[in-house]
Amino acid sequence: MGSFIGHVLPGMAFFILGLWHLFNHIKLYSLRPNSYISSPWFPTTKLRYLELYLIMLGSSISISMELFIGPQKHHPFDVDGTIPSNHLRNFEHSLISMSFFVYATFAILLDKISAEAQRGLTHILGALAFGQQLLMFHLHSTDHKGLEGQYHLLLQNIVAISLTTALMGIGLPKSFLVSFVRSLCILFQGVWFVVMGFMLWTPGLIPKGCSLYNDDGHKIVRCTSEEALHRAKSLANIQFGWFVIGITIFAITLYMAMVETYSKNVKYSSLAEEFEEIHEETSDVESLKKNKFEDSKSLLVERGFAPFDMER
Repeated sequence: MGSFIGHVLPGMAFFILGLWHLFNHIKLYSLRPNSYISSPWFPTTKLRYLELYLIMLGSSISISMELFIGPQKHHPFDVDGTIPSNHLRNFEHSLISMSFFVYATFAILLDKISAEAQRGLTHILGALAFGQQLLMFHLHSTDHKGLEGQYHLLLQNIVAISLTTALMGIGLPKSFLVSFVRSLCILFQGVWFVVMGFMLWTPGLIPKGCSLYNDDGHKIVRCTSEEALHRAKSLANIQFGWFVIGITIFAITLYMAMVETYSKNVKYSSLAEEFEEIHEETSDVESLKKNKFEDSKSLLVERGFAPFDMER
């Protein structure tokens, strides 16, 4: 993950996944606002587990890149079987991918056996994956004081909200806003990964006073002075704020457009259901009156009165 490709490709995966969840949650809520229940993943018509299969595939590729393809010797261990210092970050990144692979695998198995606690357990698995991600980035072996550390610090805020909303989804399955924020944070993670890939490994985009250096096989950004480092971190903070505003505008605009599109069907169906309910209530009242009338007639017959006597 500590490269341009290592950030851009996972970023695209998170972005597509977050957009897919955001679209489906808004659509589901627009069509069924009263019976909405949050879903940790969404099946497709042709292949039910396509989303989860893609998560497993992406996680497997990431693990292979970190442990077997990326290292020069094509294996992560040293000659004596220990983990070399320059491969520690590879193991940290692979743990994140393994967590998402476990999430997708058990999400499929829980759905296949139709477990009663399927929804809650799947949310827990997602929360564990985000928790692992947050822990690895917080205790990352890479430089926490430099510009890359600042970008990772900002990323941790997004991951922390993803973790929080995943846990809240267990107790609040009917909350659309919890699902909306969680999906938006997954999308934001993808955007920020891509931004990190460009800003930290493209020489022309590195702030003034900072340059790319080779650190034991990994390229990192170092600044020539404290003033240059402070400026670079401030630029990263400003950039993060711009994306917060931009993604918020995008999400609310998407919500309004989809609600306008799908809410029309809801209005028509609601009117039809209301008409049916009124018709059923009217029928019930009429049948109740009829039953009462027949009961009174039968009671009079039992007491010796003929039906024509009632008419008189």
